[in-house]
Amino acid sequence: MKFTVFQDSRKGGREYNQDRVGYSYSRDALLLVVADGMGGHLHGEVAAQITVELLSDQFQKKAAPIIHSPAQFLADALLNCHEAIYNYAIAQHLLEVPRTTVVACIIQDDIAYWAHVGDSRLYLIRNGKTIAQTRDHSKVQKLVESGVITAEQALHHAEKNKIYNCLGGTLMPDIDVGGRVMLQDGDCVMLCTDGLWGSLADDEINHFLTSFPVMFAVPQLLDKAELRGGKFGDNLTALAINWHEADMAEDPSFVSTVKLDQNTISTHVDALGASATPSISEEDIERAIAEIQAAISKFSK
Repeated sequence: MKFTVFQDSRKGGREYNQDRVGYSYSRDALLLVVADGMGGHLHGEVAAQITVELLSDQFQKKAAPIIHSPAQFLADALLNCHEAIYNYAIAQHLLEVPRTTVVACIIQDDIAYWAHVGDSRLYLIRNGKTIAQTRDHSKVQKLVESGVITAEQALHHAEKNKIYNCLGGTLMPDIDVGGRVMLQDGDCVMLCTDGLWGSLADDEINHFLTSFPVMFAVPQLLDKAELRGGKFGDNLTALAINWHEADMAEDPSFVSTVKLDQNTISTHVDALGASATPSISEEDIERAIAEIQAAISKFSK
């Protein structure tokens, strides 16, 4: 595989960041994942952290060096994440189960597979056109589909952040699996939270990801969304790749897995830390990390 990759997460106008992001790759398979936590302070971000870390853990165990039945892997792994979050809440005696949205993608054999729950999105852009995009599990999306409001009105709707499907919580998630799309040289795949896409028009996203490599396009999109969100803006996170057939050795974000042995897995996931949760003590952070690891270990298969 050959690709360039860029990821970033910002807290926007919020006090702390509940978004989590990461990617892992073997010689022949690539996992991308973005999660947007919801719930009380240090609970939403824990749900998102469990999701990203447990998905990465499952990928590390099963990418040997490919994932057999990628669509089924994603469905099973996301359900496993849901159960781990619920179990975490019970073990910690929480009054409310923390929740998170998630969008995840596996690429292997030049084919992209994806799954999502909630309103974190995946975009697949080719030659100036968005050829695939996930459907938000939100009240506003239903209004758009029924013709009650337009897509433009949806961007400014008072209830645009209300979703009916998530990991965690008390209801079983409806995991939406899609993809099986053959990638071509130069294709762009971006995963992002609503803090990014909620402040941008689709044609803006399309324009930047078509006109520039992800190393330049994604920071520009984040800057625009963060500026428009202002002091009340949401957390915003994006993870994007450009797919390549030829080497891009001059690009520092270029990855080639050609020389990896089949037992090597590279994972890039940020741990829960004080930078994302500035009002939480180091002791609380360390305890939360230990609790997350205990939850992951119980559901690691």
